[in-house]
Amino acid sequence: MKQKFKSTSGITLLEMLIGVVISSIMMAALYTSYTVVNGSYTQVADKETMSRTGRDIIGMLLRDIRMAGYYDVNAVQVAAPGMEPLFISKSTRFTGDSRQCDRIKIIYGDIEYNKGSTPEYTYPIYKVTYECKRSKIPNRKVKKNAAGTFPTKDLFAIYKSKFSYDEKNRTWKDPTTDNDVKTYKDELVIDHVEDLIFNPIDETGKQIKPAPQPSNPRYYDIRSVDVLIMIRSPDPFYKKEKDRTQFALDPSAGNTRKKKSKDKYLRESIVVTAHTRNLGSLK
Repeated sequence: MKQKFKSTSGITLLEMLIGVVISSIMMAALYTSYTVVNGSYTQVADKETMSRTGRDIIGMLLRDIRMAGYYDVNAVQVAAPGMEPLFISKSTRFTGDSRQCDRIKIIYGDIEYNKGSTPEYTYPIYKVTYECKRSKIPNRKVKKNAAGTFPTKDLFAIYKSKFSYDEKNRTWKDPTTDNDVKTYKDELVIDHVEDLIFNPIDETGKQIKPAPQPSNPRYYDIRSVDVLIMIRSPDPFYKKEKDRTQFALDPSAGNTRKKKSKDKYLRESIVVTAHTRNLGSLK
C-alpha cells in the first residue's frame, strides 16, 4: 500500500534568489576586505623594503667615511695631488635631464698579513667612490621609443667602486686586472634614487662651503659628513596624485634642490651624520 504524504517541504524560487543575493553581498564584502588588507600590506612591505635598502647603503657609507684618512702606524702615507682622504664633488644641476647627484671619494690605508712572504705585512691603499648614474631599468608604463624599446626610468642608481694604489708607478690599478679580490669597478648598490647629497661639516658644526677642493684645501678640517639619500618607490604607492615636496639637505643650494612632484610615488629621505674619526688626528 502506497504511503501518502500529507505535506511536502522545500524552498521556493524567491527564497533561492534571496539566498543568492545574500551570498553575493557576503562575498563582495569579503573581497573588499581582502583588497583593502592586501593593499595595506603591500604598501607597508614596499615602505619596509625602501627603508631596509636605504639602511644597507647608509651602513656602507658610514663605514667607509669613518675610514677616510686611516693609515697604519707602520704605513707610508702618499702625499700627492689626488690623494686627498675625503673629496666631495657638489652638484650644481638639480633639475632636467642634466641634473646630477653629489659624488664622494674616500682614500684610506689597510694592512694585510701574508705568512711566509717577504715582507709579511703590507699596507695597501684603497680609493672608494660613490656616485650616481642614470638608472638602466626600463619604464614599461610609457610608450616604446622609435627604436622599439622602453625608455629608462627618470631616476638614478648609486654605484660603488674600489681601486688599489700602485705605489711604484704612482697610479691607481685597474680593478679588472689587479688580481685583488677586494677591488671592483662600478658595482650597483641601489636603484630608484632621486638624489644623493654629501655636506662636509667642520669642528664648529658648520658646513664647509665650498666643499674642500684644491682652491679651498680644508680636507683635514672635516669632522663629519651629513648624508642624504632620497629613494623613490618602484611602483605607485598612493591612490591619488597630489603635490608633494621632499626637502633637500643642502642649505647652500637654497630651495632649488628640493624635490617637487605630483604623482602617486612614495619618496623617502634617509639622513645620517658620519663622523670622520681619522681626519682630525692627521691635521
